Amino acid sequence: MPASSRSVHPPNDSPAYGSSLLRAPKQPLRVHPGRLGELTAPLLAGETIGTLDHDLTRQHDGEPLGERITISGRVLDEDGNPLAGALIEVWQANASGRYAHLSDQHQAPLDPNFSGAGRCLTDAEGGYRFITIKPGAYPWRNHPNAWRPAHVHFSVFSPAFTQRLITQMYFPGDPLFAQDPVLMSVPDEESRQRLVARWSLELTEPEWSLGYAWDIVVAGRQATPLDDDAPE
Repeated sequence: MPASSRSVHPPNDSPAYGSSLLRAPKQPLRVHPGRLGELTAPLLAGETIGTLDHDLTRQHDGEPLGERITISGRVLDEDGNPLAGALIEVWQANASGRYAHLSDQHQAPLDPNFSGAGRCLTDAEGGYRFITIKPGAYPWRNHPNAWRPAHVHFSVFSPAFTQRLITQMYFPGDPLFAQDPVLMSVPDEESRQRLVARWSLELTEPEWSLGYAWDIVVAGRQATPLDDDAPE
């Protein structure tokens, strides 16, 4: 990893984050240049996105429980140019802090009206918008009395599927930040703050939802930090 990137992205092996030690490569990584077919195709077509894929609150017959929120922002390159046609996928826990997944068996209720997954394509200005429920904190057994702060997982694909960024978005003012080894694995405070959304009055809809603004920068000195499996 270039020196400028080491202050942004977390290392593979973050000792406080226990499972990273099991996943971290034990040998130096080797970069294989992408071939033309990998870098230019397959293109993402608008018809692959359902009309309710971006609205996680309307994918079932009933209303999910919890605090309705809107998350919106732009996907930008390192020069601030918008990236149109990028596929954004999100997944998250429900308002009680439980994922709709068989591997999540902790003692919090599932919500039959919330699956916790959505997707959309960025528009011509690189913009995206999701309507969802603010996720709850949850225990994860990494260390004694360990709890993850509320967060939403993001995956960003460029029009070529081999180009992907995976990261997490957090909510401002969470008291769990300082004891979370995942967030704290990002080397410096300025970079960590790029993972925290900003509450937005402009995105907040009266009597409907609170709004959060969060831009994603895919490269450069202002890049959004990757999840823990970023190459060193």
